Amino acid sequence: MSTEIRTFTIPDAAAEEAQAHLSAFLRTVEVQRIDTAYAGDGWRILVLFTDLKRKEESQQIEAAIAAALNSWRDKAAAQAGLTRDAVLADELVQEIARFAPTTEHELGIIVGARDMPLSRHGGEIVQVVRSTLDLLIE
Repeated sequence: MSTEIRTFTIPDAAAEEAQAHLSAFLRTVEVQRIDTAYAGDGWRILVLFTDLKRKEESQQIEAAIAAALNSWRDKAAAQAGLTRDAVLADELVQEIARFAPTTEHELGIIVGARDMPLSRHGGEIVQVVRSTLDLLIE
């Protein structure tokens, strides 16, 4: 989820309408920062924000992927006679859910950035992510 930027102008001539528009916008976002400057005929407002709807959607996607990965690793651990963590570490489940890699190469980058060995289950992990994303799109 990334920070977005939007600018607003509140002209001296029609300040109330412009302020109402800005206020309505601010109720729909999570503000990171606001900068203001007066420029001759009105105020210029720069808003750095995170869209709340996108944030909620991202959190739902991450939760769905994490749940699917946890279910998969429970089954894989039981079949191999290992612990869940031996199949896929808890911290990697969250990172994989956050970035949602759809190829083994992407998965390798995520795992490699954390100095952890790539599981021999890389193909299966990617398939779990893909399947979960496909279900969410339907």
